Amino acid sequence: MGLKESNISKAAVLAVIGVVALALLWSPRPMASDADAQIRDAILSQIEAFANNDGDQAWAHASEGIQRRFGSSQVFLNMVREAYPAVHSATAIEFTERVPHGSFDIQTVRLQGPEGKRWDAYYRMEQGDGSWKIAGVRLQPADPGI
Repeated sequence: MGLKESNISKAAVLAVIGVVALALLWSPRPMASDADAQIRDAILSQIEAFANNDGDQAWAHASEGIQRRFGSSQVFLNMVREAYPAVHSATAIEFTERVPHGSFDIQTVRLQGPEGKRWDAYYRMEQGDGSWKIAGVRLQPADPGI
């Protein structure tokens, strides 16, 4: 009798696992790991574009709001070069925490600027047209730790 109960329990567990797997596969929203990868790719691609002074490529990762605010890729590139040298010329990049906030996510990135100073960059990420776009970044000096 114990053997039959065990087989029924295993079958029930397998059925539940199957239903959950199908729900995840058919879910319209990307899984967390997909979103993490997409956000990281967008940020890394934009930082790489800044490093190459490729304003058009950096502009492609900016949200519609950023594009409306700055009007052109050259104005945007010049602003980042002047106001955000740690983003424009990062020498080290480390992704830390991503926090969803409903219609946007905040991705924290630890950057090392061109003079070696470390910064925490808080990227506001918005999803539009099926891809993640950068809607702003706030920098603050990183805690030096011990």
